[in-house]
Amino acid sequence: MGADIAQVMVASAVAVLALMISVWSLSLARKDASIVDIFWGFGFVVVAWVSFAFGDGPDGRKWLVVALASAWGLRLAVHLFRRNWGHGEDWRYRAMRRAHPDNFGRWTLVNVFGLQGLLMYAVSLPLQMAMVRGAPDVFVPVDYIGVALWVLGLAFEAVGDWQLKRFKADPANQGQVMDRGLWRYTRHPNYFGDALLWWGLFLLAAAHPVMIWTVVSPLVMSFLLTRVSGVPLLEMSMKRRKPGYEEYMRKTSGFFPLPPRK
Repeated sequence: MGADIAQVMVASAVAVLALMISVWSLSLARKDASIVDIFWGFGFVVVAWVSFAFGDGPDGRKWLVVALASAWGLRLAVHLFRRNWGHGEDWRYRAMRRAHPDNFGRWTLVNVFGLQGLLMYAVSLPLQMAMVRGAPDVFVPVDYIGVALWVLGLAFEAVGDWQLKRFKADPANQGQVMDRGLWRYTRHPNYFGDALLWWGLFLLAAAHPVMIWTVVSPLVMSFLLTRVSGVPLLEMSMKRRKPGYEEYMRKTSGFFPLPPRK
């Protein structure tokens, strides 16, 4: 099993490195570093299929994991492509460009594309380890729990994105705060769903008790979403742009879905 693990991990690392260098090169040509966001989900699809090719675990588990990873990653990539393409560089990356005008290309290679590549590799560990020998040949209860969490998480993420898209498309909602549907119960249903489905994918790897260490994946993802690049950055922007957002924050749960506070 050790050689199997090493083979999958090395192949995945090479795949992530090649992808991020390619996307970085494209960002230089387009003068748009924010395209890295579009390729975030797609990167996990690449890792899943590379791990599928090099891993020697049970076929049923491999097909299940690669299917779940592909469904999530491709949905997210298509959603962000439709939302972001043609709108220019995101404000976060424009701020970085202003802060590093002389060496922005080299700076993003390390601090944007390199960092996201490392995070992608760490978060994808359950996808890699679910493909290696030693996992149960048949599905066990923890697998069914994992799939259930993944389904619920994807539902929150996809439905939340869809509801927000419809809300923004209505001119009557210009300047208003989205507080309907899932957004009535959590300010970030898409982020909550994202975290939840990664806990589900972790359980598919943890069906093999030796792989319990891959818990680093959902922990890192949950931390990023709630403390680093997800909730904090978005809410800092929303409080500036939406007059009613602070009131929305007072009555609506920040992450876990809960009944609105009176």
